[in-house]
Amino acid sequence: MYYIYILYSRTANRYYVGHSINPWARLEQHLSNSGDKYTGSYKDWELMGVFEVSTIRADADRIEKLIKRQKSRVFIERMLDPNFKGVGPFANLIRLQHVLA
Repeated sequence: MYYIYILYSRTANRYYVGHSINPWARLEQHLSNSGDKYTGSYKDWELMGVFEVSTIRADADRIEKLIKRQKSRVFIERMLDPNFKGVGPFANLIRLQHVLA
């Protein structure tokens, strides 16, 4: 299964959106990779939300790109709201309950 994950850094006051088959292991990679252009500068990333997308990587990649194209912190924060109901291409996202912020 592929997942969309949302990270947050308090130091940077920024969100990061990615996709992975294991978002928990991917978080550890972000935290230990100081060479990464975006996430490598900060070491306080927290996993704020994980959404089940599909068994097909291309689907997860497409949804990740759609979220990033929104260029909207407000949209990401709406996604993190426990009452988020996606529409259109986001309608089939399933939030994993055990990682609610």
